[in-house]
Amino acid sequence: MTVSGRAGPILVVDDDVVFASVLVRAFERRGLAARAVHSAGEAVAARRVIDARQVVLDLRLGGANGLSVIDALLADAPSTRILLLTGYASIATAVAAIRRGAVDYLAKPVDADQILRAFDPDPGSPVEPPSRPLGVDRLEWEHIQRVLVEHGHNVAATARALGMHRRTLQRKLAKRAPRER
Repeated sequence: MTVSGRAGPILVVDDDVVFASVLVRAFERRGLAARAVHSAGEAVAARRVIDARQVVLDLRLGGANGLSVIDALLADAPSTRILLLTGYASIATAVAAIRRGAVDYLAKPVDADQILRAFDPDPGSPVEPPSRPLGVDRLEWEHIQRVLVEHGHNVAATARALGMHRRTLQRKLAKRAPRER
């Protein structure tokens, strides 16, 4: 079976060992070869060894940032298709990921079918617009994430730019993105 018309295994790069192994097993049940690694350092080396042309990459890899891994993977193999996953979704990081070369960006929780659709979207399926506007909590989260990216993920500089105390910002960042109902 192929993804996007290309043969080859899928590389899963996620520091959550359980999630990565569940995802690999799900791909294998669908007839796809897959392998998991759990750090940014292992990602480029593993992509070379298994000749992965599709990579599922977590945004937060322990102390590393998945956005920098996108750069390293594409520098090594520009035709690699990278899908960024995160539990901390924001518009700013989605835009940054796509600009760096990711084919798509998905918020966790996500399953293997959603990932495969993102790698190989059906051109005939209509894109549904959101049914209602974002809530105030979600808008605040998105704004904080945008300002955080603008300040190079520097929390103190972001807090100053937002006019809030650094600890207040840290508490807000420690929470997951608000879900829409």
